[in-house]
Amino acid sequence: MIYLDNSATTKPFPEVLDSFKQVTEKYYGNPSSIHRFGADAERLLSKARQQAAQLMQVHAEEIVFTSGGTEGNNVAIKGIALAHQNRGKHIITSQIEHPSVFEACRSLEELGFTVTYLPVNTDGVVAALDVKRAITKETILISIMHVNNELGSIQPIQQIGEIAKQYPKLFFHVDNVQGFGKIPQKLENSGIDLCTISGHKIHGLKGTGLLYVKKNTKIFPLFDGGGQEGNYRSGTENVAGAVSLVKAMRLILDKQSREVENLTERTALLIKKLEQINTVIINTPNQRAPHIVNISVPDYKPEVIIHALGEKEIYISTKAACSSKKPDESAVLSACGFNKNISESALRISLNYQTTEKEIELFCQSLTETIQQLSEVMG
Repeated sequence: MIYLDNSATTKPFPEVLDSFKQVTEKYYGNPSSIHRFGADAERLLSKARQQAAQLMQVHAEEIVFTSGGTEGNNVAIKGIALAHQNRGKHIITSQIEHPSVFEACRSLEELGFTVTYLPVNTDGVVAALDVKRAITKETILISIMHVNNELGSIQPIQQIGEIAKQYPKLFFHVDNVQGFGKIPQKLENSGIDLCTISGHKIHGLKGTGLLYVKKNTKIFPLFDGGGQEGNYRSGTENVAGAVSLVKAMRLILDKQSREVENLTERTALLIKKLEQINTVIINTPNQRAPHIVNISVPDYKPEVIIHALGEKEIYISTKAACSSKKPDESAVLSACGFNKNISESALRISLNYQTTEKEIELFCQSLTETIQQLSEVMG
């Protein structure tokens, strides 16, 4: 099997599975229980929080464990909007955000909020100056992703953070689900108030993630109950999930420090070989994340190519897994100005640190054969 759909989800590291299993078996007490068994679980959860904070170079009380990227993005966006609507009801985001951000903003529009969806250039990048120009006295939140999940384009987060610092009454949220473990992202003194991470995108487990919430940032909680996670997220804590998430974070950051150049080189090799296939068009910009390549094969339905490759146990995807079953064109590529023939035939190939040159060669060979076979059928 050749798995090249790592932006959708990743295979858990064995060490992550081991940590989850051990904690589940030995520390299954409820951390909110007052007996010793519960206290043991609470101490383990506290240690995981401290370790996550150390890895992100923030304070432990700024770490909120969640169920993943979608929850983290919704808590950040809706939580800020509902808590600070008395100051203003304007939100700034982009036209290429993940559905969990885009649709969260859409739902707030139904509650009377106004949202500015900033355009992007042909590389899928938001202009920091456009962000600044969009700010009004009613603006309470900016939400811009670090790395686009379809194109791999990198947003000017540092510049936007500097702009956000000039407006102390608004908050800046970054969806870092695709960037964490691939591209360094400083949080301290960055202008970023909230930042989302998902476990299953970094070889952790589904149902795990965290939201960084800068100290003294008020959020309206979406869940009411026992007041867990600093009252940001009520509900019995997933101790094993939190511990396994921290293990995945540690491992992926280690790989980033030692292997990101190799990953970048393998992605460059992939693009070089794809460029040799006449019918393939490369959509991904030159300045990109080291693991995502977006291509189009015009006049061929992407799902047909995906299923044909799947028969050979080679797995890629179209767009965001959250919306890839919808047969319409890629909203991301459309926002970048690609014509309909390109945006309706887009395919996403996403690598991980374990992807080999041999797998890349076999994939390109199989893609070439698949296109040839389809052309003969259509012939």
